[in-house]
Amino acid sequence: MSNPPFGFNRQGDGDDDRPQDPFSAMGGDMAQFADMLHRFADMIGGAGAGGQGGPLNWDLAKNIARHTVVEQGDPSIVDAERRQVEEALRLADLWLDGGTTLPAGIRTPKAWSRSEWIEQTLPVWAKVCDPIASRMVESMGGALGGGEIPADVQAMAGPLIGMVKQMAGAMVGGQAGQALGALAREVTGSTDVGLPLAPDGVAALLPAGVAAFGSGLELSEDEVRLYLALREAAHQRLFAHVPWLRAHLLGAVEEYARGITVDLSGIEQAVQGLDLSNPQALQDALGGELSLQPEETPRQKAALARLETTLALVEGWVDTVVNEVAEGRLPGAVKLAEAVRRRRATGGPAERTFATLVGLELRPRRLREAAALWRLLTEVRGTEGRDAVWEHPDLLPTAGDLDDPGGFVHGRGETGGLSDLDLTELTKEPEKEPEKDPGKDPDTKPDGDEGPGA
Repeated sequence: MSNPPFGFNRQGDGDDDRPQDPFSAMGGDMAQFADMLHRFADMIGGAGAGGQGGPLNWDLAKNIARHTVVEQGDPSIVDAERRQVEEALRLADLWLDGGTTLPAGIRTPKAWSRSEWIEQTLPVWAKVCDPIASRMVESMGGALGGGEIPADVQAMAGPLIGMVKQMAGAMVGGQAGQALGALAREVTGSTDVGLPLAPDGVAALLPAGVAAFGSGLELSEDEVRLYLALREAAHQRLFAHVPWLRAHLLGAVEEYARGITVDLSGIEQAVQGLDLSNPQALQDALGGELSLQPEETPRQKAALARLETTLALVEGWVDTVVNEVAEGRLPGAVKLAEAVRRRRATGGPAERTFATLVGLELRPRRLREAAALWRLLTEVRGTEGRDAVWEHPDLLPTAGDLDDPGGFVHGRGETGGLSDLDLTELTKEPEKEPEKDPGKDPDTKPDGDEGPGA
């Protein structure tokens, strides 16, 4: 920073390099500062980290998200809506039995209100967002406790640094709450963003989201609900029966988030010369939006490519399976599929939420290419061969394969394609070597075959 943070003087910057009262430059003394800390703790305290053990204030995030949806109307689910959703999900699973070799993954069909969606998906959002919150909290603490501040001033500033770290968690919690509240008003189920957000075995649709999605399509609500139930049930089959996929996806998100840097220049400018005896002024100064910047490192680029490719493959597979199953059964299947594609192309909930929470923007182009690859693979290897690709992460197409689906399926040049591959050879257990006879010395020569000089 070009100017000393929070009014602290650096050595050599003034006549007195070690002020007896480092808070006098901020319009207060230690007594006022202690009083301010108590009032500030009362203002933002009580929530902590939301019981998640991480740096982000998840109680605050949940409260803000719920307030966002409630203030615009979030009626409770009535019995009729619950029955409609449960029946749609069961019928969807029945139809999918003929479209994929992966068995049903739904144990508990649910109809959620928007507030219930927030409550049920929050544990996964915490896992996704905590890495970014950790970086931001440490960055803000470092802005105060850097090595250039004299040791005695750092000791006196300890409560201030702790308070700012707590406020940093509240800042990210507030932004996460606003993003999740906005997302809850747009999603139709638990899998809209391509991540396994619901508890294991739970599939959910939001009646309010289903109605909003079907608005203007001139299709019956039953048909819209059933199409979205097919998408929800198809996602659940992947998450339930591809055992490595959940950890692979969430691990890629976490790896990417760890490479995000937080631009604190706006915050630093806001707090310089701030009167810390006024907690409301501090809250206002720290209440601006964070600017998240990805690092252009090989590790960061690799994590981004892995995440984008895997999300595209999940969505492309779901598109392929659902559209095949819906064809001939749902008259509006083509219109509904186009509505899903249009929603992505115009910046749907996944793009906005990822950009807000972890600095990631998804690329709809990848989803179209992934769907084209899965369709081609189905034509060449059939449903069983297509779904067998999910048996191991090493079998999945890469980002380069999405650019050249034909090369992945048929092979490139002298390289054999997937159509020539026996997948069982890649997924079966390696053969064990035969055990050696412990009583036989492998170096012993047969009788009569003595070496030179015998």
